[in-house]
Amino acid sequence: MENILVAGAHGNVGKRIINLLKNSQYFTPIALARKDEYVEDFKKDHVKVVKGDITSDIDHAFHAIDKVIFAAGSGGERLTEVDENGAKNMIKAASKAQVKKFVMLSSMGAEHPEKADQLQDYLKAKHKADEFLKESGLKYTIVRPGHLTNEKGTGKIKLDLKLNEHGHISRDDVAQTLVRALQDDAPKNVTFEILQGETLIGKALSEVQ
Repeated sequence: MENILVAGAHGNVGKRIINLLKNSQYFTPIALARKDEYVEDFKKDHVKVVKGDITSDIDHAFHAIDKVIFAAGSGGERLTEVDENGAKNMIKAASKAQVKKFVMLSSMGAEHPEKADQLQDYLKAKHKADEFLKESGLKYTIVRPGHLTNEKGTGKIKLDLKLNEHGHISRDDVAQTLVRALQDDAPKNVTFEILQGETLIGKALSEVQ
């Protein structure tokens, strides 16, 4: 069993990630929690938890960690502090700890934020974090979904390095894609976009070139 540190574990996608990891035969979730009440929530749910804030020194959270999923977000209020610098802090700590893989939840549009009609500042922060990860020397997968919904997941997606279309995808399917990207046979050192689609998530990932 590999220990997976999840940043943003108390968020909408993060909670789904934790549940998937809890039920996995390969992974043990370690929730990274910023607030005391979040720590207590995870303990009540019998999830291992470490208290830490990604906007400050986070090295202590990486004890015995094998891989990382970064699903944290500021909700648009502290973009540079959380979405950019928080991610960079996690990447630096992951590099020091020599984790095997870093899976990043990004966003469609982060490749060229200057072209976006809206959310430019958010996409700029995500772009800088993604580029920092690419240059870190860590093995990585960067997942860029379209608009997130709370619809029930289908286990099927549309995936390509660049989809050249807009659309939506359920948080369930995003979480499943991020967890599936942890597998040793999943693509590494690659960035791709995902939307709701008709291809099983495992098959879509296996076809990434």
